[in-house]
Amino acid sequence: MSAPGYPGGHSAPPYPAGGYPDPGQAPPPGFSMAYNQGQPVMYQPGPMAPSPGQGPEYGGPPMGISPAPAAVPVGVPPGLEYLTQLDQILIHQKVELLEAFIGFETNNQYEIKNSLGQKIYKAKEKNDCCTRNCCGSLRSFDMKIKDNMDREVIRLIRPFRCVSCWCPCCLQEMEVQAPPGTTVGYVKQDWHPCLPKFSIQGPNKETLMKLDGPCFACNCCGDVNFELKGKDEQVIGRISKQWSGLLKEVFTDTDNFGIQFPLDLDVKMKAVLMGACFLIDFMFFEKVGEANQRSSVFS
Repeated sequence: MSAPGYPGGHSAPPYPAGGYPDPGQAPPPGFSMAYNQGQPVMYQPGPMAPSPGQGPEYGGPPMGISPAPAAVPVGVPPGLEYLTQLDQILIHQKVELLEAFIGFETNNQYEIKNSLGQKIYKAKEKNDCCTRNCCGSLRSFDMKIKDNMDREVIRLIRPFRCVSCWCPCCLQEMEVQAPPGTTVGYVKQDWHPCLPKFSIQGPNKETLMKLDGPCFACNCCGDVNFELKGKDEQVIGRISKQWSGLLKEVFTDTDNFGIQFPLDLDVKMKAVLMGACFLIDFMFFEKVGEANQRSSVFS
């Protein structure tokens, strides 16, 4: 797998005055979107020092953030240009000391990184204390995903739903918006008596891909894989819950995930797969207080 592109020098052109450029008319979701035609998009992440006269005090980007190019691919939501270069991302949940020591549930926070471990986005759950501690892992929430310029580029909306196979009429789902206010897809749990199954859907709720998990989503000293399949049922990627080590797995609910997908997958579907990863984390790997995490669709 080739490494993703990284920022150029500090002489790269700054962001346009109005922020991200208008993405224009979005193409239909699917594969082979040809986002990498011509000059590659190379700007997020990467520490860099601003040139004289280009720092934040002069209206330029903050130190440590590489500026965006003037040209962006057509149809890519603002802030997701860098995803067009990636075929895998890593998601790391941050350790919350309050949770670890007294078991009081706090809002989950995550760092989203490229294959070299560079942070490209950050995500934070948003809801109230009562919802978190009373509804547990089934809780509803909004999650904001921001880029390295602290601009919200993706919003995930999860309503309160059941998770058991005994209630097939009210299963889990998540809406993915990019940018916030524009729905690009949905993640919907499919009913199955034994296996965790999900549909990856477009903005009109048309099914584009499937996600199939194991009968028991329990990572006892090993990874748990959810296979991503295309319409022809061929495996084209996966979402993996990675083993974090005995101490972390037993005493905290911090999780590490890896997402693999085709390089030429529609960038909007890459964003939906990120939503699917967070939904899987809450459904099967979230522990609240003394309650154990779920391991199947009927537990």
